[in-house]
Amino acid sequence: MDNTKSTLPSFEGNKKIQAARAFVGETLCNIYLTGRAGTGKTTFLKSLQEFCPKQFIVAAPTGVAAVNAGGVTLHSFFQIPLGPFLPGQSDRPQDNRRFFRFSKVKKQIINGLDLLVIDEISMVRADLLDALDAVLRRLRRDDRPFGGVQLLLIGDLFQLPPVTKPDEWNLLSNYYASPYFFSSQALSRSDLVTIELETVYRQSDPDFIRLLNAVRENRMDSHCTDVLNRQVMPDPPDQGYITLTTHNRKAESINNLKLARLGETAHTLAAKVTGDFPSHAFPTGEQLTLKPGAQVMFLRNDASPDKAYFNGTIGQVTHVGIETVTVACRGSAGRAAGESTSDLKDGPVVEVKPVDWENVTYKVNEEEKTIRQEVVGTFKQFPLKLAWAVTIHKSQGLTFERAIVDAKDAFAHGQVYVALSRCTGLDGLVLTAPVPSCALGTDPVVVEFMNRMAPPDQDLAAIFRSARAACQQTLLLKCFDCSNFRRLFFYFLRLARDNRNVLRIPGLGEPAELESQVRDQVFQVSDKFQIQLKGLMAQDPLPETSPVIQARVQKASAWFGKTLDQVFGRLLEKGAVDTDNAALAKQVQNALDNLKREVRVKRAGILSCKDGFSTTAYLRAVSAQAMADAPGNQSKRGSSSSTTDYTELDIAHPDMFQTLKAWRTRTAAAQNVKAFQVAHQKVLVQIAVCLPRSEKSLKALKGVGPATVESYGKELLAMVDTYCNEKKIPGDEAPEPRPAEQAAKKDASTGRDKAPGTDKATPQANTRDISLMLFKDGLSVDKIAEERGLAPTTIQGHLCSFIAKGELAVDQLVKDKEKQSAIAAVVSTDKNLTQMKDELGDDYSYGEIRAVVAHLQHLESGNG
Repeated sequence: MDNTKSTLPSFEGNKKIQAARAFVGETLCNIYLTGRAGTGKTTFLKSLQEFCPKQFIVAAPTGVAAVNAGGVTLHSFFQIPLGPFLPGQSDRPQDNRRFFRFSKVKKQIINGLDLLVIDEISMVRADLLDALDAVLRRLRRDDRPFGGVQLLLIGDLFQLPPVTKPDEWNLLSNYYASPYFFSSQALSRSDLVTIELETVYRQSDPDFIRLLNAVRENRMDSHCTDVLNRQVMPDPPDQGYITLTTHNRKAESINNLKLARLGETAHTLAAKVTGDFPSHAFPTGEQLTLKPGAQVMFLRNDASPDKAYFNGTIGQVTHVGIETVTVACRGSAGRAAGESTSDLKDGPVVEVKPVDWENVTYKVNEEEKTIRQEVVGTFKQFPLKLAWAVTIHKSQGLTFERAIVDAKDAFAHGQVYVALSRCTGLDGLVLTAPVPSCALGTDPVVVEFMNRMAPPDQDLAAIFRSARAACQQTLLLKCFDCSNFRRLFFYFLRLARDNRNVLRIPGLGEPAELESQVRDQVFQVSDKFQIQLKGLMAQDPLPETSPVIQARVQKASAWFGKTLDQVFGRLLEKGAVDTDNAALAKQVQNALDNLKREVRVKRAGILSCKDGFSTTAYLRAVSAQAMADAPGNQSKRGSSSSTTDYTELDIAHPDMFQTLKAWRTRTAAAQNVKAFQVAHQKVLVQIAVCLPRSEKSLKALKGVGPATVESYGKELLAMVDTYCNEKKIPGDEAPEPRPAEQAAKKDASTGRDKAPGTDKATPQANTRDISLMLFKDGLSVDKIAEERGLAPTTIQGHLCSFIAKGELAVDQLVKDKEKQSAIAAVVSTDKNLTQMKDELGDDYSYGEIRAVVAHLQHLESGNG
């Protein structure tokens, strides 16, 4: 059957919105979803969860944008350092730790991603997108652009551009044609479909819409300029209008001056912040000061059936209470995009109560192996802010029926368009001065990109048909493709053969026999089936709707599923590496782990086709297995939950240790192997210290792998039982290891005590910089520790090092000035940290004490 003539789904309502949904759900194309202000981009983003079958997360370039989008910031989630990123930078060994130290949960999420959504893409610089590409390729072990993750980029290039400082552009211009996201090197290596939404919901006046389009696309003629400048009013109205201005200081000055002029008593309303909610993302003031008569703007839609206000509605405070604020709205002074004026009552008086904003992160549902959002912090405050003025930047996404635009100091392409497009019509638009012609210019680089990527004659239906077929064909061929599998298998097999005299790999069996089985039953059959599939898809390009292809796929699924179990089952279950050569052990174990992951993911994808191929089912199966097998998610070689590494100094049962060493010597002689091939001495140390009485306890010891338990577990436990019974002790001990500072007194090369004062701290600049970057991005110490997989005390140490150098204010860690003074009063050279803590009491944490001590060190250095 011929499916090439099929069209896009029968679109109802906005066809571009429906097209975007189809491309997201049924293709692998990277998508740039754009459109004029008020065309429904945010609405589309909010609806993703309802229709998208893929595993996805939402990210944005700034904290406020991330909260508004219900997502996370790009820098914090993907741990990308601030500042310019130069292509190839992450490949340098000295930069690896800056980019790739991720927690287990983040590795799971990144390995399970099908789709990454980035909102406000116009503000994302090209080098940030390439840094993201480096992270995804590395962690997903996939050399395709962005590690094979599909991108949905939402925004409008004619609005706010990326911030690029001159000194940064001096570096970046050697690599990028422009700072815009579309100049990314990674993006240039992948397909990008541009879908431009056209139906405007915010404005209804066709003349005003044409004027906005002329501003947006730099097509202003004398007539348009005259129409716009008729709105100039040197003495603008004072009430009911909000001023949109270019700089924060201007907006704050106007609001403070207007508030001060009101004769009423000021009331300060404190927000309630719980959990992790960074201050830079607060949607309104943590301390919100209001007075009766103050002009305010609503920051949320009314969730009640009355719909008395919307995000952007302007009103006047009539009463300020502890639990409610009463606001008289200005008729239909503001409304959400797509809402008609009739939806609002005529000048309602609204009782406003505090509402919650949520800061979210992403977690993994371990049972279902799906990515889910989790609220990690809330900000509870009245959804209001002073609104005599607001910056153009912060007005993005809002709608006003009456606005004063002060754009004479506009400094970036798109600022004037953003400001004008917040208004619903010319009637409510006031200009403080004629807009300078230089501020109306549009970056020609953007115009050229849009003309090329979204031409008027673009045939989305044809592009979709091709992309949907390519998606299904690509995924089905990938499902049964063994090229990467083959590479990993032969690399591991070569290591095992070349080093067979110094290592043991239980579960491997005879390498030559395994190689023959895999070649004949897996690789050769896979190659032939790939050829057959390509022939079938040449005639029937949509596998999901082809009965012939589906029948062949079902048979292949059964064959390969059974074969992989037979050939690799024992290696998957019992495969482990045992050798005394630590470097070799790491190399071979990594090769084996990579092979195991590939087999399991390949098997999961193949078994998803047992009833026929489905794009959604295949992606879901592979994603779930990839999250389960994410690097760092499996227990490390020869270890379990226990991470305690005991030394000979910890042995309280020397007789037991000697018994174990004698057993190892006898066993090695009987097997004609070296002693370390039976068991490492460090394993004997762990057993002699902990005296395990069960197989579970034995497996929990550091260094005791499956091979040791399988081969010698019964003998080892029998010796421990005999010893414990003779000594009449219970066994199963877990003593505290000898303090690290005692071991540190020994010189590693000589075994002798170190000379006093010879210890030097190892520089940790890279890892400290990451902690500082995340802290400045608004994450708490505990949150940074969780995301980086480090202890909170380690993060505190990182931050205190910057306090001691004067690069971080102590107020950032200890906000209470009285606490700072109290700690400073007890600091003394003859007191250690514990003594100071005991003197201060439970109200003071070690982290706070360390921060103040670091601050005092900075002051004493003479740099304060």
